Amino acid sequence: MRERTQIWRLALWAVCVIPALAGAEQYSESGPYTVHYNAFTTATLTEQAAQNYGIVRSQNRAMLNIAVLKNVAADGRGKAVSARITATAVNLSGQLRQLQMRELAQGDAIYYIAEMPITNQETYNYQLSVLPYGAAQAIELQFTRQFFID
Repeated sequence: MRERTQIWRLALWAVCVIPALAGAEQYSESGPYTVHYNAFTTATLTEQAAQNYGIVRSQNRAMLNIAVLKNVAADGRGKAVSARITATAVNLSGQLRQLQMRELAQGDAIYYIAEMPITNQETYNYQLSVLPYGAAQAIELQFTRQFFID
C-alpha cells in the first residue's frame, strides 16, 4: 500500500511539477499562503501521467496549474491546502475563456488544473482568484503567457 501511494505521488509530481519547472514557475505570497501557478502546453506531460489524470496531450492545448500552500513551519515549508479558484484567460483579440478548474489530490499534494485550446504564438492574460480554505480574503493574481507550438 505504501509503495502504491509513493507511485501516485511521483505520478502527480510528474504531471504538475516537472512542466512547471521547465516553464519558469511563478508564485505569489500573501499572508501565510503561497500560491504557485503556471501555464504550459500539455505536450510536455508524459503519456502515462496524462492518461492517469485524463489530460489530452497536445501542442495545441495549454494547462493551467495552481497549488496553494499554507506556510506552517518556521523554516518556510508549507502544507497544501484546498482552495476555491476561479480563473479566466483573455487573448490579445479580447476573447475570454472561463476556465473550469478541477482538483487533483493525492496524499499531501493538492493541485488545481484547467485545460484550454491554444494556437501558435497566442498570448493569454490570466486572471486568478484564489480563496484558500479558512482564509477571509481571496488572493488576486495576474500573469501573461505566450505559447509556441513546434
